[in-house]
Order: sequence, then structure tokens, then C-alpha cells
Amino acid sequence: MSRPRDDDPDMFRIIVATDVHLGYMEKDPARGNDSLVSFEEILEIASKNNADFVLLGGDLFHENKPSRRTLHGCMALLRKYCMGNKPIQYEFLSDQSVNFDHCQFPTLNYDDPNLNVSMPVFSIHGNHDDPTGQGNLCSLDILHTAGLVNYFGKTSNLEKIQLSPLLFQKGNTKVCLYGLGSVRDERLHRMFVHKNVTMLRPKENQEDWFNMFVVHQNRSKHSATNYIPEQFLDDFLDLIIWGHEHECRIDPEWNGVQNFYVSQPGSSVATSLSEGETVKKHIGLLQIKGKDFMMKKIPLETVRPFYMEDIVLGETTLNPDDHNVSKQMEAFCTEKVETLLDKAAMEHTGNRKQPKKALIRLRIDYTGFEPFSIHRFGQKFVDRVANPKDLVLFHRKKAGVKKEESGADNELLAMIRPQSLDSARVEDMVRDYFVQVEETSKLQLLTEKGMGDAVKEYVDKEEREAISELVKYQLQKTQHHLKVRNASEDRIDTEVTNFREERKKRKEEDEEVAEALKRAHSMRSQTLDRTSEDERMSLDSEEEAKPTRGRGRGRGSRSRGAKETTRGRGSRGGRGSRGGRGKNKEPVIATNGNRSIMDAFASSSSVSQRSARGGNKRKTYSMDMSDDDDVVTIDDDDDPFDISSSSRKQKSQKPSKKTPSRRGVAFDSDSDDDIMSSSKRRR
Repeated sequence: MSRPRDDDPDMFRIIVATDVHLGYMEKDPARGNDSLVSFEEILEIASKNNADFVLLGGDLFHENKPSRRTLHGCMALLRKYCMGNKPIQYEFLSDQSVNFDHCQFPTLNYDDPNLNVSMPVFSIHGNHDDPTGQGNLCSLDILHTAGLVNYFGKTSNLEKIQLSPLLFQKGNTKVCLYGLGSVRDERLHRMFVHKNVTMLRPKENQEDWFNMFVVHQNRSKHSATNYIPEQFLDDFLDLIIWGHEHECRIDPEWNGVQNFYVSQPGSSVATSLSEGETVKKHIGLLQIKGKDFMMKKIPLETVRPFYMEDIVLGETTLNPDDHNVSKQMEAFCTEKVETLLDKAAMEHTGNRKQPKKALIRLRIDYTGFEPFSIHRFGQKFVDRVANPKDLVLFHRKKAGVKKEESGADNELLAMIRPQSLDSARVEDMVRDYFVQVEETSKLQLLTEKGMGDAVKEYVDKEEREAISELVKYQLQKTQHHLKVRNASEDRIDTEVTNFREERKKRKEEDEEVAEALKRAHSMRSQTLDRTSEDERMSLDSEEEAKPTRGRGRGRGSRSRGAKETTRGRGSRGGRGSRGGRGKNKEPVIATNGNRSIMDAFASSSSVSQRSARGGNKRKTYSMDMSDDDDVVTIDDDDDPFDISSSSRKQKSQKPSKKTPSRRGVAFDSDSDDDIMSSSKRRR
């Protein structure tokens, strides 16, 4: 794309960032404010560059339930930089009630007549700030309801995902923006394999749209299914904004198989002392005109410096047999740290908000040597580095590796240096424990993966009933299997073991955990309902037990001779009846507006059970504007539900003074039968 003019009326200017991780290490006295400082710089850059909007690729918050301090800091920054009188220079063409159906207020914040938004923020959720708990809500739902963020890309159906895009138009430039919040990689991988992920496309002038997709998943291959290959994504897309990966690779990379570009902005704060975090942090100014685009790299100047160096003691002049070798090792490492500190001082950006204490990590291969005290060594630099406790990481090569194979694979394996992980996952710890215990203590009925996932839900998201409900559910399945098999008493142990192995082969652990979480949610909802009912009954009992004698001079009836008096102000109808304020009103919060994400795990065979519990029905939309000239429909031939027969009509809201009236756009599901692959212009 040729260098565009800043005042081009047809050009979109979008600030792109991912993995802000607000609240990371907020209790650390040195690093507690780093994430908020970087986020403020991102918003400042967007304001200075006159961005049309800010696009975030997930993990805005580091914790699923951010602290009040972090949430307040985020909301304060959004209000400071995103509110104002600057008019919105582009149109929003798609149906807001469909794009934001999961929200309590399914509208754009800058279209709300009660808000004055000058720079909108659009965001999907990541794996750190994903929806959970009762109501299937997350922190982005709070920000959307407050009118500070436009939250999109949320899906509650994990059996079949259909993505409806956000459509923007500025002059002659049309942008089609898809978003998908974080989903467990194994599950999403399986859904792509079974073609259960589809994208709706505008039916008219499909070649005129610039198609973007914002996704938050593993990009690098961790296992056979624990990532999303780029080849899974549709080839009509022009640009992928990839979140979750923290290494900054923001320059668009061409995928010659799928014919699209991939941009990986990376994180704006280092959340682990790994090699990928040492890369210079950037955000992008995405400029789009027609079908051409350009990503301008903008370095972040307030990010804390991070330097890492690998040391192999066996390759130095140190002698492991020297009686004074420990002091020599410390002196050698001290010299390395001093060198990195001098480098950090020289490369300081000069921004007054950039921290002066750098992050330093020495990864030392001490094979053949005895390690010295890490804590004593870190105390030497406690006032000069931000991580004195994690300054040194000792590791050594694994012993006893047999090189039976030959050729290039042998040479490649010899070059790989084992690295110690900075953190361990709860589910991995649980699985490793049960795998390594003695034979008599191993699980016989439950599966290690299912138990690990249940413990993770309990630890990370406070699902207190997850473990007990998983045990009950797996026990019920096993009992049912034994009844069907009509197993004799001497065959019970064998049948239980075989059934457990069959479930592991069929990879049913995810479904079992999902059902357990669904039951836990249902149990909690019933408990809350019973508690509320008990409270109401208690209040009613107290009202009935109140004396009928008036207080003082009989203020309840304003008369001394009244036969029936009530206490105080009760006879005046309460506060609700004054001035007509006590009339029946619609509740502000809809009780059934949000569907629990675990409801989507129920199979088609359990429809009767869901209906008995008052289960939710899937919604489909067809909007007919009141002026009969704006119509938005969504068509999907593969959808088992008939959209045309279950369509509902809504009256359109009065358009905001900032934006022209929206035009309806018809969508069509992407399939190989009716959509040809589009040719792209690349420069």
C-alpha cells in the first residue's frame, strides 16, 4: 500500500493491541503499576493519531475477577481518553442487536444518546478474562454495560459457532470485522475439523469488503490439538489479528497457502521471564483504504526493560574442582548483571513514565558445578533490579539421553537446551500426581484429565461444587454402564477399568467436566433462589407480626380517631407510591438475558431435561425497520432452526446525531457451494 494521507476521508485508522494484562503483579511494590502505565500510553497514542477506534485482541485483564483497584484504573483511563465531542466519521452497517446479543445493552456505546464517545474501543475476551460463573459474565460485560467498551466475539454455543461480522464503512472503504473470544484450544480445534465454525458474509459486493478476523488462541503448536493452525481459517480473509501469543511479531506475515496476512502484536507487559518477552514491545496503527492496508509499528516507550542471557558454566574458564569456585561463580554472574544494567541505562527511552529498574534474568546451565544461593545473590541488586528474587534460574542438561537415531534429527535434538518452566498449571500438577503415585493409590473410576480440569475450575474460578459434581456424574455414568453390561460381581473391577479407558480414548473428559460445571451452576442457582425465598418469607412474617397500634400521634392515618392504624409512613404507600413512582416497572436486569456457557455442552438427546429445567432456546433474528426500507436478515442453510419462521421484529432506535442512519445488510453463510474464493491485490 502506498503511503496514505493522514486526512484521507476514505481511510480507516485503527490502533491494534493485544494482551494488555491489566492487574498483573499489582501487589508487587516495583512492578504493580506497569500494566496500567502501558495501557495509558496505548490510549494516548490512539488519541494523538486521531484513531477511528481501538481494537483489542483479548486479555485486557490478567485475572478473571480483577481487583477493584485494577477495574477502577481501567475505567478511569477509558473515561479520560475515550469520552469527548469528536464526531464519529464512519458508519456502522450491521445489526447491533445481533453483534451484541450477549450484552444487557445490545448497542454501540457511541450510538447511545446518553453517552458522548469520541474514540470507541472494541474488544474480544481472552483466556485470562473469559466469561464464567453465574450468568456467564466477565469483566468486559461490566465495561460494555458501563458504556466504555464495545464487547464482541462472545459465543455461548460450543457445539456450533457462527460468527456475524461488524460492518463499517468510511467513504468508499468497507471493513468486515470478525471476532472470536478465547475458547479451549482442543475444543475449537475439534470444531474446525468437523466444520462447525462458520462465518457469515455480506451477500452483495463481497469483493469490496476488507475482511479482518481477531482471534485469541495458541498459534504455536504445543501438541497435536492444543493450537489452531492458520490453515483452518477461511481464505477469503485479508488480515488476521492474533492475540494470546506474547512475542511481538506485529509486521504482517504472508500465508501463501491461505492467501492472507497474520499480525501478532504481542503483549504490552512482560508476564513471564521468557525469551519471547524480551522482544521490543510495539502496537500497530492499521491503515485501511479499499482492499489495501498498511501496519505502522509504534514502539511503546513506557514498558519496563527486560534483558536475558544464557550462561553455560562448562564453557567458561571456571574450574569446578577449585575449592573457591562458588565465589568465582558469583563474581562471574555479578559481572554479567552489571553489563546488562549498563545496557538498560543506555537504552532507556527517556520517557519519564518508563521504570528505571529493569528486569534481568540469567539462565545458568550449571552442569558439573554446585549452584550458589539465589536469594543471597539477588540481595546484592535489590535496589537496582525489579526482580531480585528471580534474577537467576539454574538448570542443567538431562542425563542419560540415548542417541539411537541418526541423521538431521539427532543434530537437531542435540542443539535443544532443556529449559525450566517459570510456572506450572494446576491441572498438569493433578494429572502428574495421579500418574506417578503407587499403583494402589491410582484412580480406578475417575480420569486424571477430568479431575485436573475440575480442580482448575475450583482454583481459578471458585467453582466450589465442580469436583464433587464431577465425581457424582462419572459415578452415575459408570453405574449405568455396569447395569447395561449386566456385569457379575467378579467382573466389576475389570468393567470399571475398561469403561474408564474407553472414555479416555473417546476424549469424553471435556464433556464430563462441562456437565459437572452445568450441574454446579444449577445447584448454586437453586440455592440462591431458596435463600431469596427464605428472606422474603422472613420479611413477610415480620410485617405480619408488627403491631397495628400507630406510633406517637397516629402518623400512619393522620387521624386520632382512626380505627385501623399502621406504623409510621407505611400507610402512605411507601416510597414507591409517591408521585406514581411505585407503579409496576420492567426490571432493569433481565434474569434470562444471558445464557450460561455450560448450557451449550448439553447434547441433543438431553433437550427434554433442559426443557424441564426451563432451558433457554436458541435465538435467531430478522429485523424489519419501522420505515420498511431497512431490512437485516441472517441466512444459514446449514442451521437446523428455521430463521424465517422464528423471526422477530423490533423497532429501530432513533439514530445518533453522530452517525448517519444505518443501512441493512444481508448475510450469507460462507460455504464452498455458493461463494468463490476472492482474488486479492497485494503490494
